[in-house]
Amino acid sequence: MLTFCSRSVVGMAKKCAFGRPRHLVKPVSATRVAGRYLTHQKGLPSLPVPPLQQTCERYITALEPIVEAEELSLTRRLVQDFQEAGGVGERLQRGLEKRASRTENWLSQWWVQVAYLEYRLPVVVHSSPGLVLPRMDFRDKDGQIRFASKLIAGALDFKTMIDNETLPVEYLGGKPLCMNQYYEVLSSCRIPGLKRDSVVNHAKSPRPPRHITVVHNFQFFQLDVYQRDGTPLTVDQLCVQLEKICRASQETNSEPVGILTTQHRDVWGKAYVNLIKDKTNKDSVSAIQRSIFTLCLDGVTSEAAGELYRSSAAVQMLHGGGSRGYSGNRWFDKTLQFIVGEDGTCGVNYEHAPAEGPPIVALIDHVVEFTRKPEAPGAPAGSLPVPQRLPFNVTAEIKQDIEEAKLSMNRLAQDLDMRVTVFGHFGKNVPKAHKMSPDAFIQIALQLAYYRKYRRCCATYESASLRMFRLGRTDTIRSASNASAAFVKAFDDPSKQNQEKLDLMEKAVKAHRSYTNMAVGGQAIDRHLLGLKLQAAEEKLPVPAIFKDPSYSKALHYHLSTSQVPSKTDCVMCFGPVVPDGYGVCYNPMEDHINFAVSSFNSCRETDAGSLAAAVEDALLDMRRLLEQTPRSKL
Repeated sequence: MLTFCSRSVVGMAKKCAFGRPRHLVKPVSATRVAGRYLTHQKGLPSLPVPPLQQTCERYITALEPIVEAEELSLTRRLVQDFQEAGGVGERLQRGLEKRASRTENWLSQWWVQVAYLEYRLPVVVHSSPGLVLPRMDFRDKDGQIRFASKLIAGALDFKTMIDNETLPVEYLGGKPLCMNQYYEVLSSCRIPGLKRDSVVNHAKSPRPPRHITVVHNFQFFQLDVYQRDGTPLTVDQLCVQLEKICRASQETNSEPVGILTTQHRDVWGKAYVNLIKDKTNKDSVSAIQRSIFTLCLDGVTSEAAGELYRSSAAVQMLHGGGSRGYSGNRWFDKTLQFIVGEDGTCGVNYEHAPAEGPPIVALIDHVVEFTRKPEAPGAPAGSLPVPQRLPFNVTAEIKQDIEEAKLSMNRLAQDLDMRVTVFGHFGKNVPKAHKMSPDAFIQIALQLAYYRKYRRCCATYESASLRMFRLGRTDTIRSASNASAAFVKAFDDPSKQNQEKLDLMEKAVKAHRSYTNMAVGGQAIDRHLLGLKLQAAEEKLPVPAIFKDPSYSKALHYHLSTSQVPSKTDCVMCFGPVVPDGYGVCYNPMEDHINFAVSSFNSCRETDAGSLAAAVEDALLDMRRLLEQTPRSKL
C-alpha cells in the first residue's frame, strides 16, 4: 500500500466507515439552503499531523504481534535512526506540518492519487466494492422494470437533497462529520489514463446532467429523467421509458463494449484512446461519463437458493459473472451503478476513488425505503421522447480489445472465491449486553478464526473514518494487537482457566476500541507514515530506510482486509482480497444477526473463503459461550 504499485494500497482504502452514522435522510426541503454545505465544511477541523515520536512508538508496537523478534530488532534500530534529533524524520515531519498549514487536508489529494488513480490493477474485484440488497419480490421483466423505476425515483429524491444542500449532517460520537463525499458520488466518473487515471464530476459543471445511463443486453441508452420544467419523471413515466429501452435492445448480438472497463488500467487506458478516436464512440462514452448514475438491467442471474444464492448475488454485484454473464453489462468506471436482475437480484457496484462506503449506504438506505412506500397516483405518462441509444462503431482493433478483456475478466471471475453467510445466532445484541463494542467483538473473533487456521497472527486492516476532519477519508485500525495475540494464543490452551481467557478477551476488545478511537481522531500510524514517505518524494530525497525494511512490507501485507459497513437495510457489502494470499471480509452487524461476505482467490492454495467463514462462526459462538459461562472480573 505504501509501495504504490501493490494491491495493498487499495487495502488501505477499503471501504467503509467505523461506527454507524445516522444514515436515513429526512424529507427533502423544497428550497435550497444556500451556502449551508460550505459553512458546515469550514467549521470542521483540519486533519492533524500526529507527533513523530508517537507514530514511531506505535509503529513498533503494531509490528510486535506480526513480526519475528530478530526482524523487529533491526526495525527498532532503523526507527530510532529515523526519528533522531536533526535527522530525516524530523525534516519530513516539518515538511508535512507545513503542507498541513497551507492545505485543507494534507492527505486527501495524495491519497486519491496514490491509493486509486495510480493503482493499475483492474477496479473490478481489486478496488470497487459491490453491495448486495435483500432479494426483491419480483421474478419477471415487468416486476424488474417497476422496481427499477422506483429505484431511479428514489435516487433522484436523494439527489434533490444533495442539490438543495438539505442533507442532514451526520455525527459520530457527538461530533459533526465531513459531508463532502456525498457531493462526489453522482454525475461523476473515472477516466482511464495511460499511467494515471482521473476523476471528473459533472455535477459541478455549468450545465449539470439531466440523464442516467441504462444498460440492457450490453447496449447503452441515455435516459433523460427530468421534465423540461426540472421536475423528475414519475415512476409511471420511468416505467414507460424503461419498457422502450428493453424493446429497443431485444437482440443480444451487440458487442459488450462495457467489458473494456474491467481491464488492467494501463491496458484499458490504451484501448480507451483507440475507442474514442471515432466521434460516435467518443460521444457515447461522454454521455455515459456525464450521466447521473448507471442502471444495469440484467436477466436471470442465478437459480440457486439460500447461502448459494447470496454468494451468487454478491458475485453479480462485484464483477457480473464474466463474459458469459453480465460483466459486459456494466461501465465499471462509473462511480455509481445500480444493478437490477430479472430474478429479483439487486444491488450496487461503486468505483471507490470519489468516496467511501457511508454515502453509498446512506443513499441505498434512502432508495430502499423509497421503493417500499405506497405509490401515490401519478400523472399520465403522456408523450415522452424516445430514450437515445448510445451507439458504438466497433473496428477490428476494438473487437480485439474486447476479446482480450473477456479473457482476462473470465480469469479473474474464476479466480475469485466469494462466500456470503448470515450468522444467525446473535448480532449486536450479545456484545452490547456484555458492554462490549460489537465491532471490536467481531474483529477479535476474526483474529481468533485466523489464528486457529494458520497458527499465526497477521497484519489486519480495518477501515476507520477520518470524516471528523475536513475532506477526511480513512485511516487503518490495526486489529492485530499484542492484546489480541495474547487472547487468541490462550483461547484453545487447555492449561488456561476460563477466567484468564475472559480477562484476555476483555483486554483485546478494549485495545481494539482504544485504537479505533485513536484512528478516527487522526492519531493512527498508517496515513502518517504514508505522508512521511510521500513527503520524501516531494522533497526529492532518497526513500528512508524504514520504508525499505522487510518489517514495513510485512506490516502492509494485509492477509485480512476488513470493513464494518453498518446499514439500516439488511444488506452486505463485498470486495476482493488486497493481497494474493489474503481475505476480504466485510460485515453488517444487525441487531440479532450478522451478514458476512468473505472473499479469497482460488489460485492461492492456502486460502479458502468458506473455511474462514466457518471458522469465524465457530469463533463467535465460542466467545459467546465463554462470556456466558464465566463470571466477569474487574480489570
